[in-house]
Amino acid sequence: MVVSSAKIVTPNPALIVNPSHGVGTREMVTEVSNPIRVLVAKPGLDGHDRGAKVIARALRDAGMEVIYTGIRQTPQMVVQAAAQEDVSVLGLSILSGAHMELLPEIMRLLRDQGMDDVLVVLGGIVPEADREPLAQIGVSAVFGPGTSTNDIIDYIKTNAAPN
Repeated sequence: MVVSSAKIVTPNPALIVNPSHGVGTREMVTEVSNPIRVLVAKPGLDGHDRGAKVIARALRDAGMEVIYTGIRQTPQMVVQAAAQEDVSVLGLSILSGAHMELLPEIMRLLRDQGMDDVLVVLGGIVPEADREPLAQIGVSAVFGPGTSTNDIIDYIKTNAAPN
């Protein structure tokens, strides 16, 4: 059964990560069941996306459907893509230190769109002092450098709402 096709949702093409074709394809994704849909995004001016791509591939290999938006996304672009793709999980990668400026806006926009049920996880360099304020605004988990991809996969599989 066809689950979804890629859509271009921002000036940077959104990419479906298809298990048989890899990052960068715009192929139809076929699955036997309903996979967890994850949007991986790089909000802000941070251009370092190797980690986000590693995570996208690991999630794909774990059977999830992953849409990667590319770098330099505004909060509005991220939430628009999440809404258009009807995702269960929003994975954000921020290495620039701008998480306390970007996340409140992203969380507000998600609430405004009625997307309170989306599991929001953050990866990047986040000081311990910022983790509680992020949790208070609705960020479910923060994964720092060196976190095992298996830990991230297990967390998402345990906590994401089914599509």
